[in-house]
Amino acid sequence: MILNKTKDPMGQAIADFFRNGVAGRLRVFSPQFEEDEIPADTLFREYDEMPLIEQKALDLASGRILDVGAGAGCHALVLQDMEKDVTAIDISPLSIETIRQRGVEKAVLTDFFDLDGSEKYDTILMLMNGSGIIGKTEKIDGFFGHLRKILAPSGQVLMDSSDIRYVFENEDGSLDIDLNAGYYGELEYQMQYKRIKGDAFPWLYIDFGTLKMYAENNGFSAELLAEGEHYDYLASLKL
Repeated sequence: MILNKTKDPMGQAIADFFRNGVAGRLRVFSPQFEEDEIPADTLFREYDEMPLIEQKALDLASGRILDVGAGAGCHALVLQDMEKDVTAIDISPLSIETIRQRGVEKAVLTDFFDLDGSEKYDTILMLMNGSGIIGKTEKIDGFFGHLRKILAPSGQVLMDSSDIRYVFENEDGSLDIDLNAGYYGELEYQMQYKRIKGDAFPWLYIDFGTLKMYAENNGFSAELLAEGEHYDYLASLKL
């Protein structure tokens, strides 16, 4: 689903920061957590400022690369500097306008799930909690089915996520999780920038063990490539 500019808070924050060098507060709300904030400058970071798992993903990306949820284009620009063939996609019109202005040569306004498979990619890059766009665990099988359509033979998906069970962990190591409430990594978010408020959307954080189980059930292999400092990790998915 392509966003309307009037309901695209992150895109507006990205556009403002690119134009002015500063941006207001990009606020993040969730029923499960207290209000948070995304600093706009982190969306414009250079390679040396990126977490190690993102650096590793960019180093491993090869062939025809699809950068999913490109945002401000930081990953696509690094890949271009590495002289790699990258296509950046996003559902935010303002983000796509900005990354084109920043010099990303191939930037397409589209929803990942709307890709029809006419173009195949050797590397599908899904960073900054890339598993989030799946939304809910009930949609994971459909996600892997869609990957089959757009992944080239011998291709790879490089995706990062986080195991957020630590949020529910008590001092004695037990978990305060309602097993009747569904998978603990299924969250709901809503963003606001100045007076622009986006629609609420589901977001999925998935632990590697659960990701591996779903991958194998759908004929994919899953390999843990790296772990970060905050319960985050980089995984490779292959047919």
